[in-house]
Amino acid sequence: MTTTATTQRILPIHSPLFVPPEQLIGCRDLRQLFAQPDRPLALEIGCGIGDFMAELAAANPMTNFIAIDIYNKGCLKTCRRLEKAGLNHVRVLRVEARYLLHQHCPANSLSAVYINCPDPWPKKRHRDRRLVNGDFLRLLLCCLTDDGRLHFASDVANYANQVACLLAGIEGYVQPGATAVTTALPGYPLSKYMRRFLAGNLPIYFIARHRQAGLQLSEADRPALPTGFRTRHPHPANGQELGP
Repeated sequence: MTTTATTQRILPIHSPLFVPPEQLIGCRDLRQLFAQPDRPLALEIGCGIGDFMAELAAANPMTNFIAIDIYNKGCLKTCRRLEKAGLNHVRVLRVEARYLLHQHCPANSLSAVYINCPDPWPKKRHRDRRLVNGDFLRLLLCCLTDDGRLHFASDVANYANQVACLLAGIEGYVQPGATAVTTALPGYPLSKYMRRFLAGNLPIYFIARHRQAGLQLSEADRPALPTGFRTRHPHPANGQELGP
């Protein structure tokens, strides 16, 4: 018996909203991707098929948005959805979040970051693979503007509780209310995935924080890119890929 390895076919994306990797070369600030770079810039990490971003961008026409995902097909669907809605103040990138934040988001550049239902790596032995950890939250804090907002949502209770505990131990994040984690956040856009979960009477756990006003942070406070980090993007120092 033989097995055949399969790979995901990379679909070409020709949308004017899509930023190919080569366009990021030399771009140290994502605000440069927009015709009006002085507007606030917000980032969604893991845009899926783009339904959350479409709703968010439609409600905030004076904010520039970056939507990223590691899946080619999701980026393609997001571009199509945004183009159909006429939302030209969004750029879509196929890129890993940590690499993007380290290489293209200077300190104090993001007015908001949205992370919705990232891979929970549910097995206990795999939880160190979760995207949102202490270093990642410190990196986000550095990238956020004064009073910039962080929104995190998960359908997994222990992931949400883990993130809430991490945030409580990092100086500079402010909790706006008395509840660290909530299952109701009025006015927050809901992705198709979230709506499906809620329709089955299953909760979504929301966390909202903002960066402390007047907090002084600089590039020196930015955590280093993790050792052994794997990505197909070029290393800024030598032009070699950081991973296979």
